Amino acid sequence: MQARVALVGFDWPTVDGAMEKVREEIDEVAAELELGDAGRVEEEIGDLLFSVVNLARLAGTHASTALAAANAKFVKRFLRLETLARERGVVMEEADLEALDQLWGEVKEAER
Repeated sequence: MQARVALVGFDWPTVDGAMEKVREEIDEVAAELELGDAGRVEEEIGDLLFSVVNLARLAGTHASTALAAANAKFVKRFLRLETLARERGVVMEEADLEALDQLWGEVKEAER
């Protein structure tokens, strides 16, 4: 859809416009989350996702490829996090988010 409308010139001239639109949509999601209307939250998240796909296109990448790579990276990191927790005797289901986030940071740092 986005490529089609771009053909007729209904598109951002640079990636900057798309980036600003993503920021705008994030703010709209946040506003709807505060109001608590699930239907409006879903609508705004849809708009955000649409805008992110547009940003990816203008940045020269495919959103589905980028998402698949991010998912694979997350799975790899999470499996390593599970291993690290087990090695340290951390029961993940009993650990608080802060402890898990610290392990996550260690996993990310080890990748560098």
